[in-house]
Amino acid sequence: MILSKSKACLLSLFLLLLSGTVLAQNASEIVKKMDEKMRGESLEAEVTMTIVRPDWSREVSMKSWSRGSEYSMILITAPARDRGTAFLKRGNEIWNWIPNVGRTIKMPPSMMMQSWMGSDFTNDDLVRESSAVTDYEHELVGEETIQGYECYKIEMTPKPDAPVVWTRVDVWISKEEYIELRAEFYDEFGELINVMNGMDVKDFNGRQIPSRMEMIPMDKEGHMTILEYRSMEFNENISERFFSVQNMRRVQ
Repeated sequence: MILSKSKACLLSLFLLLLSGTVLAQNASEIVKKMDEKMRGESLEAEVTMTIVRPDWSREVSMKSWSRGSEYSMILITAPARDRGTAFLKRGNEIWNWIPNVGRTIKMPPSMMMQSWMGSDFTNDDLVRESSAVTDYEHELVGEETIQGYECYKIEMTPKPDAPVVWTRVDVWISKEEYIELRAEFYDEFGELINVMNGMDVKDFNGRQIPSRMEMIPMDKEGHMTILEYRSMEFNENISERFFSVQNMRRVQ
């Protein structure tokens, strides 16, 4: 059967729209699989953070716990001057316990863009107030090879009213294992501010995950912050009651 020009144009338009819808769905599914792999139903981890500056470096050790995307807690274990400091996320609320002064502070949204513990990560990066899955629209914009892995390149733009500090985030996720190997963070002027690289992929509980994350600010030469995962235990039985303001003060 021979289609008229008008019908052929309509068919082409329909296929184009259908293709765009499928790509959007695929992009969101890819991000979801990446996020689920990093979180699991719950996660307990030991992490070392190294803050690198042109003339000095500083190391911070910590433990972290999370349950889904709603609950997370971070406890600083070293150095001695910061030991016992804790951060808690419950839903949209974020708290900070400072044992040296015996104060619990509820952190306002305006603090999410501020440096976390003097590092190149923001408060939002570490406690993850925003969600890569639910707070962004996703678009598959290309494919590239990163560190020998074939990757999807996905552009994420925030949904209206989402608690997001970046106006655009580009992520590179491996096709086979859904590993996040690179992320680029852009501000409201479209300027590239930070680049995060995932490196040294290792097996944690049967999951292939970068054991080293490097956050590099583009406007500060010689500055970098490195997160190194020492251990990761997934799907442990961590109850919601664990993530309380009271427990934040006594967790070890």
